[in-house]
Amino acid sequence: MVTGNLLIVIFLLSLAALFFAILKLKIEPFLALVSVALVTALVIGMPLNEVASTVTTGFGNTLTGVGILIGLGVIFGQFLGASGAVEKIAQSVLKVFGVKRSPAGLALTGTAVSIPVFFDAAFVILSGLIRSLSSKTGITVVSFVTALGVGLIVSHNMIAPTPGPLVVAENTGAELGLFILYGIIVAIPATLVGGYLYGMLIGKRMKHSGDMEEIAVDPADQPKKEIGTGLSFFMLALPIVLILANTVSKLLLPDTSISSFFGFVGEKNVALLISVFAALFLLRPYISIPYSRLYSEAINSAGIIILITGAGGAFGAVINKSGIGDYLIQTMQSWSIPVLLLAFIFSQILRASLGSATVALVTTSSILGPMAVDLGVSPILLGLAICAGGIGLSLPNDSGFWVVSRFGKLTVPQTLQAWTLGGFIAGLTALATVFVLSLFSGILPGL
Repeated sequence: MVTGNLLIVIFLLSLAALFFAILKLKIEPFLALVSVALVTALVIGMPLNEVASTVTTGFGNTLTGVGILIGLGVIFGQFLGASGAVEKIAQSVLKVFGVKRSPAGLALTGTAVSIPVFFDAAFVILSGLIRSLSSKTGITVVSFVTALGVGLIVSHNMIAPTPGPLVVAENTGAELGLFILYGIIVAIPATLVGGYLYGMLIGKRMKHSGDMEEIAVDPADQPKKEIGTGLSFFMLALPIVLILANTVSKLLLPDTSISSFFGFVGEKNVALLISVFAALFLLRPYISIPYSRLYSEAINSAGIIILITGAGGAFGAVINKSGIGDYLIQTMQSWSIPVLLLAFIFSQILRASLGSATVALVTTSSILGPMAVDLGVSPILLGLAICAGGIGLSLPNDSGFWVVSRFGKLTVPQTLQAWTLGGFIAGLTALATVFVLSLFSGILPGL
């Protein structure tokens, strides 16, 4: 197989080919992703008998994690929307934060939710709020998509017990409690700058394809009666609370029957399935649309999202197997730059090239983590710099890119400008905050 600098060249060319196919040739992203993945595998010299299996395995492994989740999430969202629950929650957000700061409210909500809930699940669950808030405030959908997506990905990368930061804390030898505390401190400005401020800026400069859509609402489809605020928040929080209970029980009551129980009902797919059935019965008095129609519309929407997300995973699997990660590790270890900046760059490049924030965090921390003491840097600061590098530069080889694109109704260029660049700005903000914290080394606990 191809090695050395040519690997990076092929990776960049494969991205260029993908953008050309989608943007210029107008090929459906699912077809473009699968085709580019196959061609890339051939160009890097992967054995012919492994090409198809690598692509299909990458597709399948991605859908193992998010396939059922997306389907259930779309159905759950249909029920929340048809019952009026989404509208009620949106009204509550507006009351607390006001119209002008409502994207900040959604961003911080995403940051809190994504601590116990995986990014994909949280985005699917909360995405129903985007159009409702946009229609009520007049603020573009793009601003809300950026705010929500960045808020979610920041805490997904910065705050344990999400798997990536948890492994980083372990590999660097950082005290977990303090690592969580400083992770929250770093996450808040990163969310507000990359999600809220940048989201408002890019929203003013970008026209969203759905902003001016006038959706004809059949009076017969209006909720039968107004749903209560308490029930609306209960339904939205139900899958989140179940997943959080799983996380907490594992930390506080490991290897017990209680943790086993919550490990089952709090598994993200099971938690969302339970929530769908709860919505099926609890929201019935408020829904006037026939259930058969709700199911049909949800399945139609979920189908293409599932295909594109799986194809993004297939493309990422090919890039991952090419060995580009190992090559980047060998190259960067010889760079003479400040260790916190090196940790950030290392993690950021792996994030962009491999398409997985968690893999980038685990790989970087496994190499630099044991060297923290020898490098003369606080394990917490080193870990936070690594986590900051995993936030931005989500590209089409990342399945999350397509979740944001499809659920946010963004084109590929819009997704790159709003989500990819917004995340990068949030990551830089997180790194800057880490450097500020480093000024207080020896003063603040653990630093």
